[in-house]
Amino acid sequence: MTSEGAATDDLGFTFRAFKSGDVEVSRGGRVVTLLRGDTAKSTLARLTSLSPEGQQQLLARMTGHYRQGNERGASGHPRNR
Repeated sequence: MTSEGAATDDLGFTFRAFKSGDVEVSRGGRVVTLLRGDTAKSTLARLTSLSPEGQQQLLARMTGHYRQGNERGASGHPRNR
């Protein structure tokens, strides 16, 4: 199973499920992480129930690539002065 689509919220993540139950998460053609066991099963169940935009957000959060874009603006916030 592969996630594909040209959504406006596309962050470039794809996933593949293997017969062994493993789930491979890629971004930009490179493997970011490989999930196995119960983690792979639960993640695959969540991914299949989400929209393409939701899948992208979940994969970004799982791999740690969700912080890109707003770090510079945070330095100007009153709490961070």
